[in-house]
Amino acid sequence: MRHARRRVVRRVTRLAAVGGLLLGATMVTHAVASEPRAPDAVPFATAEETAAGPGAGLVSRLGTSRTAGSWIADDGRTVVAVTDEEAAAEVRGAGAEPKMVRHSMDDFKSATERLGSAPRVPGTAWAMDYRTNEVVVRGDSTVSADDWSELTEVADGIGGFVRMERSEGTFTTRLNGALPILSTAGRCSAGFNVTDGERDFILTAGHCGPDGSVWFADDQGRQEVGTTVGGSFPGDDYSLIEYAGGRAGEGAGVVAVGDGKGVRITGVADPTVGQRVFRSGSTSGLRDGEVTALNATVNYPEGTVSGLIESDVCAEPGDSGGPMFSEGIALGVTSGGSGDCRTGGTTYFQPVTKALARLGVRLVVAPGADGGAAAPSPAPSDARGAAAPDAASPGSSTPVRGILPDPSTLLSRLADPRNVGPGLLVIAGSLVALVASRWIRAEQDRKEYRRHYSASWG
Repeated sequence: MRHARRRVVRRVTRLAAVGGLLLGATMVTHAVASEPRAPDAVPFATAEETAAGPGAGLVSRLGTSRTAGSWIADDGRTVVAVTDEEAAAEVRGAGAEPKMVRHSMDDFKSATERLGSAPRVPGTAWAMDYRTNEVVVRGDSTVSADDWSELTEVADGIGGFVRMERSEGTFTTRLNGALPILSTAGRCSAGFNVTDGERDFILTAGHCGPDGSVWFADDQGRQEVGTTVGGSFPGDDYSLIEYAGGRAGEGAGVVAVGDGKGVRITGVADPTVGQRVFRSGSTSGLRDGEVTALNATVNYPEGTVSGLIESDVCAEPGDSGGPMFSEGIALGVTSGGSGDCRTGGTTYFQPVTKALARLGVRLVVAPGADGGAAAPSPAPSDARGAAAPDAASPGSSTPVRGILPDPSTLLSRLADPRNVGPGLLVIAGSLVALVASRWIRAEQDRKEYRRHYSASWG
């Protein structure tokens, strides 16, 4: 009787194990079929020396000896600076407005090269002001009278189109974003999420920390975000933080703007002078302003950074690495500047296009309402993007999540039959039960044989 019960139990166990294997395989198949795809990523164009914008094609076609940049006027019209009437006629024929100027882009480049070859003075910066046809040199409060005098002599030797200005405050990297990230190197901000197709990263400022810096979402060091795995500073100002789990997770294509709100990011481009832009930071929140110059050079105390976007958007310590965008288009990450959000100031940004090109990654974009990739907003390089700056907006609004998974949802995800994990657990458990039942049967058979063997010799 006892042996019969054992046989029944073993058979039931084997049947349950086989059923578990079939169930687990079904769950895995279903999960793979319904598994959400990786975050969408969009290709990008390598940033040119002249910024992309509605007039970029004209500037490129006419050449640097006949043009001196382009910008968006207050009424939204595209203006192109030209040095001759023939170029002006071509600009008019293309539907843009020409402005006759004396100095070309070649003159601008020659001037900035001369300034760059002079002895380096921390606390100084220069940029090409397309609208006034001048190169503007700024010196902050840390620049001594002697250093300023020497730099003024260099400017005088270049020509009358170099304008010297003293600035209040100091040019500093904004060490300390949309969402804060912390490490032993200091506090910075998450910029945009990017991917190389296999792993996801945070694109942020390069001065935030050297390779190997470990970042956390809390000041107790318990919620690890990731580790810095590459970047450039000085020279440029960008770096990559690889997510600890390899993936950015839900909401990867959204940047925070405060109060639990975010903006969907749908594309990437270079900005245009005169364009209205928005910057988000954990210290000062969402702020807006205008692009005032491009290809700016800043001599920070830590080193010189070139090719930056200059704007009148304010920023404060804690905003470093935070995203700059307009109409859902990623434009830059916060590098540094002077002033604050009470008195105003000048802020510089690392162009996103240049960072993506050099790092070999792509921007992660927000999905549309149907789960597919959202249609990109008109980029500044698109003629449809030419509009009065006051009409611009950050982009389409959406709720935002933190940069770490919500712990309250982890158990529900594990139990979700749409995930591969539960199916694999069922398969593993069934295999263990099947192996155990066979082992138990073998042990029982051995014991029964020993009893019988011993009895036969008694």
